Formats: sequence, C-alpha cells, structure tokens
Amino acid sequence: MAKRYVVRTFGCQMNEHDSERIAGLLEADGMVAADSEADADVVVLNTCCIRENADNKLYGTLGHLKTWKAEQDGRQIVVSGCLAQKDKDMVRDRAPYVDVVLGTHNVHRAAILVDEARKRGPVTEIFDQAVIDDHALFPSALPAQRETSYNAWVTIQIGCDNSCAFCIVPAVRGVEISRPFDEVVAEVRALAAEGVTEVTLLGQNVNSYGRDLQLAARQGGDSDARLRPLFAELLTAVGNVEGIRRVRFTSPHPKDMRPETFAAMAGTGTVCEHLHYPLQSGSDRVLAAMHRGYTAERYLERLSQARAAMADLAVSTDIIVGFPGETEDDFVRTLEVAAAAEYDYAYTFIFSPRPGTEAAEMEADFVDPAVASERFARLRIVIERSALAKHQARVGRVEEVLVEGPSKKDPLVTSGRTRQNKLVHFVPPRALRPGSYAEVEIVQAAPHHLMGVFRSVVHEAAHRVRIPVTSGQ
Repeated sequence: MAKRYVVRTFGCQMNEHDSERIAGLLEADGMVAADSEADADVVVLNTCCIRENADNKLYGTLGHLKTWKAEQDGRQIVVSGCLAQKDKDMVRDRAPYVDVVLGTHNVHRAAILVDEARKRGPVTEIFDQAVIDDHALFPSALPAQRETSYNAWVTIQIGCDNSCAFCIVPAVRGVEISRPFDEVVAEVRALAAEGVTEVTLLGQNVNSYGRDLQLAARQGGDSDARLRPLFAELLTAVGNVEGIRRVRFTSPHPKDMRPETFAAMAGTGTVCEHLHYPLQSGSDRVLAAMHRGYTAERYLERLSQARAAMADLAVSTDIIVGFPGETEDDFVRTLEVAAAAEYDYAYTFIFSPRPGTEAAEMEADFVDPAVASERFARLRIVIERSALAKHQARVGRVEEVLVEGPSKKDPLVTSGRTRQNKLVHFVPPRALRPGSYAEVEIVQAAPHHLMGVFRSVVHEAAHRVRIPVTSGQ
C-alpha cells in the first residue's frame, strides 16, 4: 500500500507555498495524503522562525510526535523550513528521533531525503545558499498539491537583500534571486489553463523583483539593460493572461515603492485593489534603528500616491510594538501614523528577539513586557476603529466575492473574499462551488468581516476537481 503523509505548516505564505511543493513531491514519489497524523506514515513540519514562540511550537509538537512515531514501525518525522535552516543540527540534538531535517534551499530534495532516511537512517541536509542556476530552488518550479484548485501562489523571487534589524529572513532565505520573467508568465498561463482564476505573486520583497536579472544582463554585455525593478512590467504581464480574473502580490517594501507600480495596479483591471504596506513603526528614530530605509512622512506620501491612483484601495500593514528602545513618544507617533493611514486591517506584533538578528543583541534597550502589552492594546483600538469605519462605508454596496466555501463556524453560511481581500459571509440559494464568483450586497459590518445578501452568480468555477483514486483487489 502507498505510504501516507501529512504536512503541517507554520508561518507565512512562502511557507505555505513550500508546503504545497513538498506535498507535490511526496505524491510524485507515490505517496498519498492522509486525513490525519493517526493515519500517516510521514509527518512533515514546515517551520517558521519569525516569532519567538516558533521554537516552542516546533519542539512541543515534536514531543507529541515522539509518542506517535513509537506506536508504529516505519513512521518518519521530517522538519523543514526556516527554523530548520537556522537551527540545523540543533533540531536533531533536541529531538534525536527526527528522521529528516532539510532547509529552505533544498525543498526540491524532500522526497529523496525521506527515501534516503528510510533506507540508511536519519539525515540532516542544510544548504548554506541556493544554487542560482538550479531553477528547482523556486517552489513554483516543483510539482504541487495545492489546498485549492481555483487560486495559486506563484513565487517570483526568493531571498532578501535588506538588513532589517528585527528580521531573520535574510539569514534563512538567502540573497534575493528573481525568477526569469518569461517563466513566471508561463506558469500563470499554465495555471489559467487548469481553471485557476486568482494568483498571488510571492516574494520577500516583491517590488524589487528583477533588479538582479537586470544586473546580470548588464554584466553579460547587454548595454540596454535597465538597473531598476521589473515588478510593474511583471504585474501587467501576469494580469493580462487570459483566464486570470484576480492578481494579488505580497509583500512589498515601502522603500522600494515606485509610481510605475501604482500605475500598473491602476491600469491592469485584474490586479486587486489591495496593498499590503508594512509600516513596522511610525517613529523615524525607531525606523532608523530598524534599518527600514524610509521615514514616516515618506511612507504616508507613497500611501497617498497609491490611493490617488486607485480610488477604492484597501490597505493592510504590519506593525511591531516594543522594538528595543521604543519610548512612549515613539509609540505615540506610531499611533498617529496608524490613525492617519486609516488601515483596513493590520497584523500587529509585540517585539520578540530572534537569535542571529541585530535587535536580539539590544538587550539593554528591551521594553518592559507589561509596557509593550499595554501599548499593543492601545494600538489595536486604533486599528479596529479604522477597520470598522472602512467596513461600515461598504454597507449598501454590491461586491464581487470569490467563493471560498462554507464558513468555519456555520456550514450553512458561505464565505468569500472581495477584491479588497475582505471576508464576506452570506447565504446563497444553493451551494456554490468554491472558485465561483458571486455578487453580494453588503448589509452589515464588523471590524474583521462583512455580512451580505446574495444577488447573483457572475462566474461559475471552471477549475478541475481532483478525484482520489484507490486500488482494490
């Protein structure tokens, strides 16, 4: 019988996309997805290391899996992703029963290493950097087992060349490497041919996409190569692929925001009216300590330019509370900028030191946890106030909603997303297939979702449905 696997993901969209590829590789090797760990022969933990509790979450889960593995011969545990890349041999030192440890640069070898460990015993394989001429380093170049068939992640870039004091990503993902322009567009065309209608372009810093390609072209003798990002051109090209109805991207960096990106968003009808625009702090002094490369004034100026280009733009952000040395005055400035920005929603975090980052060495300036928690609560009030106001302004409008499926809380209610990435709950007259598009009139607003009344179906889902096949005697 075919071996069965489960992949559990911790972290960001890049981790989720890596997990899809790991699942695809395991299935290409003859495995099938299990319903739960109890039914699985292989459990993969694809890890994140952005937050302090990532370590606790991993090793707590591994403690549970130690018992799971001992209950049946042949079971295997795989640890992959950013925390594996950072900790390397430490993973097996703390959990010697783990079978495979692999990092961010060798996802394409996941199935090979599982097989090798089954035959020869535990293996740890961590590459210090990606092999630039090996296109398999891009998750999108690998077979995938996606959770949904109507939308897809598309990796356009890996790594990061920034040096934000709080961030471990450059250490675990490496330098920025852009995927060739034509390969990205070709993948989107292939996805559209399968019935995918929504794609999200992924990168650690998407709006710097292509600078390395242009530099390589210049060094190769192409005197016409422009040493500037190609993201606006890529956004337009992807948005013009026949069959694609929605294009999203994450995450851009404010210091690299350019007018041509706003123009591409406004001029390409399929690009959604949503911009994730990480602030991190509203204090210029803290932004400088973070090495963010912009001021609060410049941040707000670029945001104003984006909203001028797109009349119905929704904006989300990331904010860190309690960065080392943050004073009350610094935090008040963050509150002021957050209020001025009028965010639709925000991901807010209390600073947690990550070993290997500059900020982790600033222990003398760490903010008292009680102070940071109190500031965090004050920030949430400002964010939720603007989020509710933004949602209330949409009451009475008819929105196009991409159907995701039944609500997690009530199976009789259907959930979907607007072009502005707002969650909408409504009750249709019949079951709608996920991937369909419906018009819904918004009748009620809350800080984190909208309630609506179904009006019509504007596009039926066209993606292929995977039907599990089992062999019998």
